[in-house]
Order: sequence, then C-alpha cells, then structure tokens
Amino acid sequence: MIQEARLDGTGHGLVPAGHGWFVLNAREAQWRHREGRDSVSFTGATDYEAETYFPRLGVNLVVVEPGEATTFYHWEAHQEAYLVLSGEGLLIVEGQERPLRRWDFVHLPPGTGHTIVGAGSGPCAVLAMSSREHLTEPCGGGAYTVDETARRHGASADAETSDSSVAYARLPAAEPAPYRDGLLPGD
Repeated sequence: MIQEARLDGTGHGLVPAGHGWFVLNAREAQWRHREGRDSVSFTGATDYEAETYFPRLGVNLVVVEPGEATTFYHWEAHQEAYLVLSGEGLLIVEGQERPLRRWDFVHLPPGTGHTIVGAGSGPCAVLAMSSREHLTEPCGGGAYTVDETARRHGASADAETSDSSVAYARLPAAEPAPYRDGLLPGD
C-alpha cells in the first residue's frame, strides 16, 4: 500500500516532504514571489526535492501580471504543456505570438522555444506541466535562447545559456512567500 507523504510547514506554507500521495491546496502551499510573478511548485521547488520525490513529472502554478513572463524564452529536451486557468496571456513560440485565454491548452514537443507573457488587464494564472526525463541536465537538457520577439516583451535572456542563474542574473531572486489573498480566481 502506498503511504501518504508528509507535508511540512516552512513558515511560508506547506511543501511535500517525502514519497507517497498527498493533497495540497494551492492556497496553503509555499509560494515563491518576485514582483509581477508568483508561483508554487507542487512537485519540488528545489533540485533535491524534484530529483528525490518527483523525478518524472513537474507541475507548477504560475500567476503573472500583464507584461510579466512566466519564464524566459527557452527550450527543453522534454515535452511541456500549459493550461491557462484564468486571465489572458501571450504565447511566444518559435518566434511567433499567439494570444491565449482561459482554458487554452498549449502542447510543446521537445526542443520548442517558448514563453508565456501575461496580457490583458489583470493576472494570468497558468498551470505548467513537464516531463522530467532530462531533469539532471542543465536547463532540462535545453537552453535559454535569445529571441527577438521575446526580447520585445522583456522575456529573453541577454545571451544564450543553459545556466538559469546566468539567464536570470538581472532579475531579483524569487523569495519564499505565503499565499496572498486575491492571487487566485475565486478569492
């Protein structure tokens, strides 16, 4: 029988802390905050957590304000998928712009360059999912690449790199934070 995983409190919310099944409400989870962007990783926020407890599947919830990116433009060696839960976004994929709205699903085969930028008049909540087949490789076996379309939206690294600390060097680090009322639809 599969046991229930322990959920540990961090002072900023709950995180899974072991193998097994669990139920974790997003409003009770530990979030990460950077101006204009909030996120929660349901399957490991650190490399250790991801590699130890969730080596096959990554699931993150990201809320971005208009003009803010979910991530810098990049590609990975495994497939990824996104579901827009609320608000509007702009998918930048292979240098093209595609508007996104609530309930739009995005599938990205391995090697597809992409990012999502918040659009519209309010926050955009996106559920991000990915295989972790290449988890232990830099940037998931991919790279942050320079893309002019993404650059126009402030969503591109300054130079190509597979090192996330280099790609995001010009931004303040996201800090652990508790859930903020009003962040998710339905509050």
